Amino acid sequence: MELLRKWLGHPEDIYNLLRFKMGGYRAVMPRIDPVSGAGSDSGGREGCAALSPVPGMIVFFSPPRHAVCIFYLVLRALDTIEDDMSISLDVKVPMLHEFHSYLYQPEWKYMESKEKDRQVLEDFPTISMEFRNLSKVYQEVISDICHKMGIGMAEFLEKKVDSQHEWDKYCHYVAGLVGIGLSRLFSASELEDPIVGQDTELANSMGLFLQKTNIIRDYLEDQLEGREFWPREVWSRYAKKLSDLAKPENIDMAVQCLNELITNALHHVPDVLTYLSRLKNQSVFNFCAIPQVMAIATLAACYNNKQVFRGVVKIRKGQAVTLMMDATNIQAVKAIMYQYVEEIYQKIPSTDPSSNKTQQVIASIRAMSLPGGPMASRHHYSPIYLSCAMLLAALSWQYLSTITKATEEYVQAGEN
Repeated sequence: MELLRKWLGHPEDIYNLLRFKMGGYRAVMPRIDPVSGAGSDSGGREGCAALSPVPGMIVFFSPPRHAVCIFYLVLRALDTIEDDMSISLDVKVPMLHEFHSYLYQPEWKYMESKEKDRQVLEDFPTISMEFRNLSKVYQEVISDICHKMGIGMAEFLEKKVDSQHEWDKYCHYVAGLVGIGLSRLFSASELEDPIVGQDTELANSMGLFLQKTNIIRDYLEDQLEGREFWPREVWSRYAKKLSDLAKPENIDMAVQCLNELITNALHHVPDVLTYLSRLKNQSVFNFCAIPQVMAIATLAACYNNKQVFRGVVKIRKGQAVTLMMDATNIQAVKAIMYQYVEEIYQKIPSTDPSSNKTQQVIASIRAMSLPGGPMASRHHYSPIYLSCAMLLAALSWQYLSTITKATEEYVQAGEN
């Protein structure tokens, strides 16, 4: 389930749970109760505080922070079961269906996994204990999303993504439900209005836009690892086998297929802008907006780009930091979206089969993105705000590097 790996964090992050339980990073995150904001001595909470979709961001909205972290860990455990090819289907399918019930079984854990993230299953009693300590309203959201996701995962275990409808359905199960769950947590915390959690269509689009971007960008990586997520309905018009798109002689058809899928993903942008326009809490806005602007920048880099079939297409770190600094309000996000869809528009080949559809969806995004006043820009911010933003961005990158290094040291120590 790619969203959990690429939006919510790195696969190795789960090992930080044990480091925090041992008191390795007590000074990094304050111990705050998820509902009242009061102090807590829970080692599990310290571990969860280290896990964040945007490193260094989640600390700024304390009430749902712990709930979001537990949500992350629970879905990581579910994802690990889905990914583990050593578990037979007759065992895996019931586990996926019933996984939500394990949250209420204090002793449940799974010790047979062969996955590199198996520790999240082996230490599941710690996670489930912290889950049961959450407010009931948070428990209900997490359990419900976990139940729906488990059923969806089981459905696609032996089923390939054929139609575009099934592509949307698969992305809903593995990413849209994450967006819906997070939105319900934001509303349950009262940091956002009830409509944010109630409008599941918009929340679903938030997840689908990120998931489709990841699937599109990671064509070659997935091919090398034997995974296929591009919908057959689309790629079959350009090749006999999905793997054929990577052959040099098929590069022109491959790029046309790529452009059609990017056009499909762009249809979610209006929903993304509507969703973000409803957010009131600054930190929730940052938390939600940053992955979305990273996604549009990634799609702009991938559009009509042969490199997608030859290697890895990534946005530069400096570009990522700039996006983090800029995406602080809806007008700024609209300006960013406008910038990158214009970049795509300038690259549309006149001979591309999807060119008309691409132009049409860009026109709809332009209509929503045209600013009513001056475009928000970091260059207009006060020197104090700019300094704080630059510091936050720098600390975020440094934090990520430190956590990754510490994780590697811990894993190596455990292996020895």
